[in-house]
Amino acid sequence: MAAILDVRNLDTRFATPDGEVHAVNDVSFHIEPGESVGVVGESGSGKTQIFLSIMGLLAKNGQATGSVRYRGKEILGLPARELNKIRGVTLSMIFQDPMTSLNPYLRISRQMTEVLVEHKGFDEQAARKRSIELLDRVGIPSAKERFDLYPHEFSGGMRQRVMIAMALLCEPDLLIADEPTTALDVTIQAQILELMADLKRDFNTAIIMITHDLGVVAGLCDRVMVMYAGRVAEKGAVRDIFYRPQHPYTLGLLKSMPRIDERGVSALAAIPGQPPNLQNLPHGCAYQERCPYAFDLCRAEDPVLRPIDPAHSGKDREKACHLERLEDAVPA
Repeated sequence: MAAILDVRNLDTRFATPDGEVHAVNDVSFHIEPGESVGVVGESGSGKTQIFLSIMGLLAKNGQATGSVRYRGKEILGLPARELNKIRGVTLSMIFQDPMTSLNPYLRISRQMTEVLVEHKGFDEQAARKRSIELLDRVGIPSAKERFDLYPHEFSGGMRQRVMIAMALLCEPDLLIADEPTTALDVTIQAQILELMADLKRDFNTAIIMITHDLGVVAGLCDRVMVMYAGRVAEKGAVRDIFYRPQHPYTLGLLKSMPRIDERGVSALAAIPGQPPNLQNLPHGCAYQERCPYAFDLCRAEDPVLRPIDPAHSGKDREKACHLERLEDAVPA
């Protein structure tokens, strides 16, 4: 099956007064129709910048190079006029903060209907009808009565549902969700994730979930890409990543996640230290200063992303680590 999105050797750099920041470093991945991929890592790992690069939404001091093919067409570096034929139509993104993503001066009705009028040629009446249908679909109570309200008249969870409805107005092939459950209470989080699972099932929508919450990934995604300091640390199927992590950073993330099993509540283990400064990365592996398994080679050479033996770790697994097998490693 042909990939909807195929990203190769993506590099994103920002020019700042203090020097160049290498936010995304040689990232490659793909996603197929109806598939869901989780992109995880700590804040500052480059997760969001990957997709702002793809969508052509980088800040003015940012530059992206490499290749991004959407349905076989190269879109990296396309003029805004060409990108606008894709963005919000067949390729949509839900941003992290719905309050700042929605225009506080415009009613929800105006913000939704203009998408359909602009991109689909709907008249105002048809656009209102379709927009209300989508608000009903994402679980907005009394959607018809609330349709002409302003964003501040909705709760945080409701605003997030409005953003999802707006992203789905043109029935996109690919939905990019950037921390869609951040700052929502756990009940609303569960409802949002259930809604996204329904979209995947009912519309065959491919979903990219950008998050730091591994629980979200476990419940929704088919594959995972773990990011650290702008690079891919590990890739693989969700089950393989959760049960057989092969990178020390992935293992650290899993150990820092609250868990309850048949033996009770497991102890949390924080990853020591802080992520490195992207303007001054250490020589060798970027994770070496926090890694309990680091040895001389880690301090001398930057590990390349390489396939892992499927006999030990599942299909289509890759990691950027000098260790052969994490389960055989002994802490230094």
